[in-house]
Amino acid sequence: MRLVQTGAVLVAGAVLAGCGAGYRPLVTPINPSGPASQPQAFVGVVSAPSPTAPGILTVVDYSGDTIMAQAPIGPGPLSFTLDATGSNGYTLNSDGTLTNFQVNSTFQAKNIQYTTLPTTADVVNIFSPSAGLWTADLSGNVIDVLTGFPGTFKLAVPVAPTPVMIVGPSVVGQRNYAIAQNVTDSTGVACNISPRTVTVNGQAEAIEQATLTVSATIPLGKCPVYGIESPDARRVFVLNRGDDTISVINSQTNTLDNQCPPPAGCFNQAGQQYFSHPSLPLSTSAGLTGANVPSIAGPVYAEYNATTQQLVVANYDGNTVSVIDVSLDTYGNDSATFGTTFTIPVGGNPASVTALYDGSRAYTANQADGTVSEVNLVSHTPVKTLPVNGHPRTVVSVQNSLYGKVYVASPDSPYLTIIRTDQDIIDATVLVSGNIVDVRASNQNGSSGNSIVTSRKPGYGEPCYLPPTLLSPTVILASPSLCATLP
Repeated sequence: MRLVQTGAVLVAGAVLAGCGAGYRPLVTPINPSGPASQPQAFVGVVSAPSPTAPGILTVVDYSGDTIMAQAPIGPGPLSFTLDATGSNGYTLNSDGTLTNFQVNSTFQAKNIQYTTLPTTADVVNIFSPSAGLWTADLSGNVIDVLTGFPGTFKLAVPVAPTPVMIVGPSVVGQRNYAIAQNVTDSTGVACNISPRTVTVNGQAEAIEQATLTVSATIPLGKCPVYGIESPDARRVFVLNRGDDTISVINSQTNTLDNQCPPPAGCFNQAGQQYFSHPSLPLSTSAGLTGANVPSIAGPVYAEYNATTQQLVVANYDGNTVSVIDVSLDTYGNDSATFGTTFTIPVGGNPASVTALYDGSRAYTANQADGTVSEVNLVSHTPVKTLPVNGHPRTVVSVQNSLYGKVYVASPDSPYLTIIRTDQDIIDATVLVSGNIVDVRASNQNGSSGNSIVTSRKPGYGEPCYLPPTLLSPTVILASPSLCATLP
């Protein structure tokens, strides 16, 4: 018994000795840092199995190139856009309705809502700032204003003939601009198929958001097809495909940006002279000089890169990209380098372009030759050409601090092509249901919202590609409604 007690004492002593009498610091484990987190970005893809069947929305996750959600939406979607928050999506459907839905990983068909427009409406494009919904309506040449989610029709604002789009700030601001082509046939096809035969100039009408009334009428070039506003809401740039120019609107003064022409110019508060630019030329016929300048440009799409204060323009008819300095000085006037333009050759018929958020590179969707061109925005040179599925019409991008991804969609292919920009290789292809109508990214850098808030319907601002073996332009002009059914 004593031996057992002695052993117990020894064991107890050993246990106490094992605790140690010295100080032992508390160690907090450090988790591995690993790579930077990926941006919380989703890519919405709208496809159409047939012109009359319900369209399909597919939500693709940026991080894994995987399908997060998929569900049917409105019948025969014709165009698609996201609002400025990057979370709410809208499609214009072949039956004249608008589909309202949220683009996220939990998207479900039961949450889709529909907006019924007036029975006479002939909507061609949708504009969705952070609040409300505006549509360009050929019926009566009006801008329909809708409120709430789903959008509820509020009133129609009369504008010039053939309104094709609305431009304005991503957030609630002072005014939006209705872009009208002023053509008499009210189809938009003349500006789509033969823009240089059009003799009338387009115009923009400023619609005050507070009163929903027109405050100014501003002349534009021939066949305006697309417009974009700078994030600071100081300048609006309208692409005139018919005369290869970009009209510059000073949205602070609500006039063309030509109040201080050379040689006199104007003087800012510091006594410095500055000039303004009512329009920017894009071809030799429009007055631009320099290397790689085409005789005909045909601008159809642009992105404003906030990092570099540059406008990156896809010239559909000239097979080039224009990189234009549109920077302002500290007083909000055009800078001394405003209008400086570099022209970069790309593939055949670039229908759209996207610039990486850091302003280093841009990618074009070359519709005629089925490729994507990469260009360097610093050296202003072509870098690489990648083949993709179909004849691409839309290209969008998402970028974080490590690398970016470019998403390419073709209206004659059910495959979404994904390009990884750190290696400039095709990272993946995602099969969706039916040919792709359009694709939109929820944001470009993982933290900000969507900067592209206007849809593009083929034939009305967006080029309608005509394969030579399919139909000739004369057939399309004889039957304008066919344009919307072609790639």
